Amino acid sequence: MQELDNNIQSEQLARFAKAMGHPTRVAILQFLAKQSECYFGDIHEELPIAKATVSQHLKELKDAGLIQGEVETPKVKYCINKENWQLARSLFGDFFNQCVCKSNSCCGD
Repeated sequence: MQELDNNIQSEQLARFAKAMGHPTRVAILQFLAKQSECYFGDIHEELPIAKATVSQHLKELKDAGLIQGEVETPKVKYCINKENWQLARSLFGDFFNQCVCKSNSCCGD
C-alpha cells in the first residue's frame, strides 16, 4: 500500500513539474500567486504573448490542478488552486529534502 501511495505521489509530482516546465507558465503562476483572483485579460496584459498562447498555458496549468478558472460571462476568472498549491509545495519539499549527501561532492569523494 505504501508503494502505491509513493507511485501516486510521484505521478502527481511529475504532473506538477511538467506543468511548471515552461517559463511562461512559471510567470503566470507567479502573477496569480500575488492576486486573490484575476481575469484572462489581466494575465494577457501582464505577459507579452498572444492570447491563444496564454490560453494554452492556462489550460496546461488548469489540467495539472495548479490553477482554477471560473466563467463569469463573458470573462473567465483565474486563481491559484490553494489545495493543490499546498500539495505541490509539500511534494517538491519532500522530493528535494530526500538527498542524504553530506559532502560537497555528488559522489562523496
